[in-house]
Amino acid sequence: MSVADIRRDFQEKVCAEVEIASEGKDRYRVFTPFMFDDGDCLSIVLRKEGQGWVLSDEGHTFMHLSYAVDLNDVLRSGNRNRIIQNALSFFGVEDRNGELLATVEHGGYGDALYSFVQALLKISDVKFLSREQVRSTFIEDFRELLSDVVPEERRQFGWHDPERDPEGNYAVDCRINGQVHPLFVYALPTDARARDATIALLKFEQWAVHSRSMAVFENQEEINRKVLARFSDVCEKQFSSLHPNRDRITRYINEEALS
Repeated sequence: MSVADIRRDFQEKVCAEVEIASEGKDRYRVFTPFMFDDGDCLSIVLRKEGQGWVLSDEGHTFMHLSYAVDLNDVLRSGNRNRIIQNALSFFGVEDRNGELLATVEHGGYGDALYSFVQALLKISDVKFLSREQVRSTFIEDFRELLSDVVPEERRQFGWHDPERDPEGNYAVDCRINGQVHPLFVYALPTDARARDATIALLKFEQWAVHSRSMAVFENQEEINRKVLARFSDVCEKQFSSLHPNRDRITRYINEEALS
């Protein structure tokens, strides 16, 4: 297909304002009227790879996203990551170490560009997720991690002492059993949750419940200093956040609770 035919297909399938310009052998810059919310244009290149053609953002989309969110966190797990992965899958886009690519199949240049633009815009939208929307998945991500690491017969979510606390006023987010002393694990997204965990651990001390304790914060830096200080007095091991510490959390549980 000639360059003129490709331009025509782009304009018919996407919009009349699409233009392309040569940047060397088998490489073309694709100009579209679509922009990120700050006015920065999408960066799209059409280039030959092997015997075929691909559209690439050459890493621009994630770089642009990094101005608003922490990619080290976003690209590992959580709500934003799910949106990104769903967009990539739905629109048939590949993430190659941060470079997003769409293969042109069966000469469908316009169809490929349309899907590629939609994917880039959808991915860029993750920075608009409210803090509450992101936070809403923290407990879910916490439970998912522990479910992956701890065998089902060794864990119990929402545990409470059935004899001393039948109403569950001093619940543990996850009890890991199988050792002489079980490991009580807490997920702490807020000051209130940290205070509740502090009260529960103090109550276990009063009842002489022999256990060990561990906590995972959503973001420890946001916890009130006095609340954190009191909690630190009664909790053995703490992790300041979930996603950047997944490997450390996994290693700690394996070494201290499952070995």
